[in-house]
Amino acid sequence: MDTSYGLYSLTEEHQLLRKAVRQLAEDKIAPRAAAIDEAAEYPWDVHEALKSADLLAIHVPEEYGGAGADRIAHSIVVEEVARVCASSSLIVAGNKLGTMGLILSGSEELKQRYLPQVARGEITFSYALSEREAGSDAAAMKTRAVRDGDSYVLNGTKCWITGAGVNTHYTLMATTDPSKGAKGISAFVVHADDPGFSVGTKERKMGIKGSPTCEIYFEDCRIPADRLIGEEGTGFITALKTLDHTRSMIGAQAVGIAQGALDAAVAYVKERKQFGKAIADFQGVQFMVADMAMKVEAARQLVYVANACAERGGADLTFLSSASKTFASDTAMEVTTNAVQLFGGYGYTKDFPVERMMRDAKITQIYEGTNQIQRMVMARQILK
Repeated sequence: MDTSYGLYSLTEEHQLLRKAVRQLAEDKIAPRAAAIDEAAEYPWDVHEALKSADLLAIHVPEEYGGAGADRIAHSIVVEEVARVCASSSLIVAGNKLGTMGLILSGSEELKQRYLPQVARGEITFSYALSEREAGSDAAAMKTRAVRDGDSYVLNGTKCWITGAGVNTHYTLMATTDPSKGAKGISAFVVHADDPGFSVGTKERKMGIKGSPTCEIYFEDCRIPADRLIGEEGTGFITALKTLDHTRSMIGAQAVGIAQGALDAAVAYVKERKQFGKAIADFQGVQFMVADMAMKVEAARQLVYVANACAERGGADLTFLSSASKTFASDTAMEVTTNAVQLFGGYGYTKDFPVERMMRDAKITQIYEGTNQIQRMVMARQILK
């Protein structure tokens, strides 16, 4: 396995970016995090703050009016926002997921049509792959796209769509030739105002409540044929390539959640007193904190290595993206659970943020491919 992606320190630009995003997160997002969770409503004020700071789509290449930030830089933005509010981090993360197919597989004409608008924050994208009976087995999708002259007519339902009802555009995977299975799936750009497109009710979720998750429906939804991304039959390849480039972003989100929980726990154990001294003085607590910090840092480094691999077009990207997502999300679940434990009874209340972080962490083990599926992906790469 290629080990040339080792990362021993971030550039000065990366460090300055982290400082700037952390300041924004602390000032504009952290004070709102509990209310966003409680109300389960999309935080438009946070959206506008991220837009004003040019952080909504820093991944868009410079030739399309974007910042052209590298993948580690984007990862840092997601991580620092997730450190205070996982829901808000999905504003940035979901937009990259939704546009990555265009960047990787779209024609030059299609990129010129949409990416400058994405870069300016005028439009945002969701990613529409999963269906109720086609989640882990995404190739079993039933949503159809039938060519009709200079149009495609779409029919079907997609589920678990992050940002549905909020985002203006959708990258949709639909089958154009059911007889070909995965090789009959194609990718399209759908506009939220296309006739025949509609959004269902929001899912009532355990965590990330400020990020809407809904079904979307296509009922004889007619779109121009020039919104096809790539060639017919290449949509599933585009979907998989997209996930190779974005799973480490979920790893970054998980690292951010874990770091937020660790920071809260460290501050608490230094203040909380039992038996006449701070509980941080007890070796059992010290060992817990040490393990938490060690695993968070290991997860962070693996995420950065996966991003460096993606940046360089490394052959190990599929393995590293799955590994970083899996290890970071498992770490986030463990660290947030231990943070709740360290807070004792208070950790179980909404008076402190760690119970929210624990709920938010759980989804990172599930979306963009469950960790069970990730282990299958990794095993195939190792054993092939």
